Amino acid sequence: MAANNSGEAPIPLEEAGGGVKHEEAEAEGKGKAPATSTTTMLHRSGSRPQLDLSGAAIHGALEDRNPTILLPNQSDDISHLALDIGGSLIKLVYFSRHADTEDKRKLSTKRRLEIFTGARRSYPVLGGRLHFVKFETGKLNECLDFISSKQLHRGGVDSPSWRSGVQPDNIVIKATGGGAYKYADLFKERLGVSLEKEDEMDCLVAGSNFLLKAIRHEAFTHMDGQKEYVQIDQNDMFPYLLVNVGSGVSIIKVTFRLIFYSHWIFANYSSSKVDGHGKFQRVSGTNVGGGTYWGLGRLMTECKSFDELLELSQRGDNSTIDMLVGDIYGGLDYSKIGLSASTIASSFGKTISDNKELSEYRPEDISLSLLRMISYNIGQISYLNALRYGLKRILFGGFFIRGHAYTMDTISFAVHFWSKGETKAMFLRHEGFLGALGAFMSYEKHGLDDLSAHHLVERFPMGAPYVGGKIHGPPLGDLNEKISWMEKFVQKGTQITAPVPMGAPATTGMGGFERPTSKGDILRSDASAALNVGVLHLVPSLDVFPLLEDPKTYEPNTIDLDQDEFKYWFTLLSDHLPDLVEKAVASEGGTDDAKRRGDAFAHAFSAHLARLMEEPAAYGKFGLANLLELREECLREFQFFDAYASIKQRENEASLAVLPDLLMELDSMDEEARLLALIEGVLAANIFDWGSKACVDLYHQGTIIEIYRMSRKKMQRPWRIDDFDILKKRMLKKDKPYKRALISVDNSGADVVLGMLPLAREFLRHGIEVVLVANSLPALNDVTANELPEIVAEAAKHCGILRKAAEAGGLIVDAMAGIQDDAKDEPASVPLMVVENGCGSPCIDFRQVSSELAAAAKDADLLILEGMGRALHTNLNARFKCDALKLAMVKNQRLAEKLFNGNIYDCICKFEPVS
Repeated sequence: MAANNSGEAPIPLEEAGGGVKHEEAEAEGKGKAPATSTTTMLHRSGSRPQLDLSGAAIHGALEDRNPTILLPNQSDDISHLALDIGGSLIKLVYFSRHADTEDKRKLSTKRRLEIFTGARRSYPVLGGRLHFVKFETGKLNECLDFISSKQLHRGGVDSPSWRSGVQPDNIVIKATGGGAYKYADLFKERLGVSLEKEDEMDCLVAGSNFLLKAIRHEAFTHMDGQKEYVQIDQNDMFPYLLVNVGSGVSIIKVTFRLIFYSHWIFANYSSSKVDGHGKFQRVSGTNVGGGTYWGLGRLMTECKSFDELLELSQRGDNSTIDMLVGDIYGGLDYSKIGLSASTIASSFGKTISDNKELSEYRPEDISLSLLRMISYNIGQISYLNALRYGLKRILFGGFFIRGHAYTMDTISFAVHFWSKGETKAMFLRHEGFLGALGAFMSYEKHGLDDLSAHHLVERFPMGAPYVGGKIHGPPLGDLNEKISWMEKFVQKGTQITAPVPMGAPATTGMGGFERPTSKGDILRSDASAALNVGVLHLVPSLDVFPLLEDPKTYEPNTIDLDQDEFKYWFTLLSDHLPDLVEKAVASEGGTDDAKRRGDAFAHAFSAHLARLMEEPAAYGKFGLANLLELREECLREFQFFDAYASIKQRENEASLAVLPDLLMELDSMDEEARLLALIEGVLAANIFDWGSKACVDLYHQGTIIEIYRMSRKKMQRPWRIDDFDILKKRMLKKDKPYKRALISVDNSGADVVLGMLPLAREFLRHGIEVVLVANSLPALNDVTANELPEIVAEAAKHCGILRKAAEAGGLIVDAMAGIQDDAKDEPASVPLMVVENGCGSPCIDFRQVSSELAAAAKDADLLILEGMGRALHTNLNARFKCDALKLAMVKNQRLAEKLFNGNIYDCICKFEPVS
């Protein structure tokens, strides 16, 4: 957090973006929540200094997917913390950043592709992470300890001022909620900070708008226990009804607004100017809300907490207290007006005729009856307001919801019933953080307005339940603390409360972390943690792949990860876990520290799998690509950055040794025969995949070269999908050659060296530019963009075509001496380049790719996807604006049957010319 100072540089209007304030909004100040029927414009506080953009430059690579924009002349730190201090919970949103570096390969590629990232947006967005944390308000001191331990009020321990030892004065942090007034003196006393209060309604709407715009699977429906995620087009966000259910209920109509800046007029609902603001109006509300439920429940059941009351409701039977339609009609429905026998005719109505005292009713039944009464009424009142204003979209949030399944079901039923199915209730995964997010966004130049869904990547690291209650621990400052904490709770033969895999531990509506989960040594996540909230990685250098035919309808996953499909992958990944841990530990030298981290990784990933088995939608809409990337992220969390490094190096060396003979064999063929041999070679070499158990078993039957040759011999057409003849016709079309081919590579070793490099060489021979696309981060034995230049350089020692193309593409900077120049009489080569794809998974989601890949796609007219992960598990049905070739060997029997009614080791050659 920075001190206010007067050394800021002026920022031109065109760079000010959302930070320039509407005159009317500035005049409003920070009063109380608007009254009913009062229209309010969101505003930005001017208390923070402006950013000094002079000398700003991108600094960093995508290896950690957190590129940072450096501001060398910025004298203060960027705001890092905002709070929403409510009566029951304190919500924190804070930002952390990480420095990075760029290598020569990246700089060379950026120059060639003309990527001028310094001018990507009107003002800087720092790459980093947005964290979400909750505390019980009654445990305020623990919250203050957490802030202090991470120095969040001073910009974080990674901030320039903290590293320099200079401690700023007059620190101001943003806060909303009643506690911002009530506890202001305590924050000043304990942390030396002043709380700048932000209007609650402003913050709620700003937070909601940001989530709907920026998080792809933020909103969901919940009916009959089933969650279904809803993708809301950010260009069609407004209008909607926001129902905030706290102690009472506020019903807010949110619409777009027009911003007037001198002679400029921007409509915020246009495709380029939906910036997270909005015009809103509090149109209604009710005093019957969460406070009513808690208050009456406490009087009638003697429960000590809201969570305890909710947990009681799960074991309740409201029919012992509520008068149902069936009670009136002798157990029958009232079908004439559409009421079933189980419909509540009168909440608590049955107690009128019962001759019982309060103590004779079960507290569980009372709690459930109260919950249904209040939830039904909130749903009905909300729908009536939506009907009044002609709105079809109703979003519910507030501490009353808390991801509690029955509460959401009850509200959804009411909206569905009264609207006759025409309107659906929707809920937000981050609903408890709307106010804190809005307070964070009230800082000048927070940068979030510039972000779109493709700039945000959600991760789910393991976190300690630092929220108070029966089980809680210290904030986890480093990896050793995290491992120690996990070991503490994973004990054989004792009942444990397992850690929940989430970046923002939260007390949920079903008892939070106080509910015991499992016995024995199997680490399971807490079944009561309804919808987990992860850490948002802000990656401004990610882009939507420009060659997608329709980004709005694009779905990367070929098969939905339903319960049956997840069960299969749960078993498969669990069975593979011991081997993966063994290789990860070996990659770190097999030290005691590595073994300890390996055990922690195994427990953590098992917890993720168990959590998803219990609740497949716990982390949002999750496909196989997300599941596989979750495994890789979990490895990296415990500092295993490349578990297969030594295996990849060994296989690369073995494959490079036989590459010259293969190239000589290919060069002896005519053009048609060579093209077939090249495609066969790609398919045969794709067998080398450490992610496939069947392929790993093959490794015990011979050397890499023996297995490759065996695979080549078995290449018999027709393949399961065989578009080779169409491909050959297009490739041999001399009057319309391709200009640039993007070739997405898969595995290290024979796959890339004996399969993809010879194919790339053939394109280069025909004067076609080649861009090899590889992972930004390791995943199993997949080759990475950092590894490819060295492999290409080694291959180029025996091939002039590759050498000249690599030199032209900046992969080989210095001329190599003592190599055989078999292309000395050929004209200057087209370039061979390498770009990273922005991924760390065996799959690829083209909604989020690196800026390098997006720039390289600008002039590409052919895309080649190779491997099961990128061409079958994902993108098999994807359509592109250029010709696409999908090549893969199916190394999984279940997948072969599901997709093609085929068999393991079937081959796919799917060519899709652009229409």
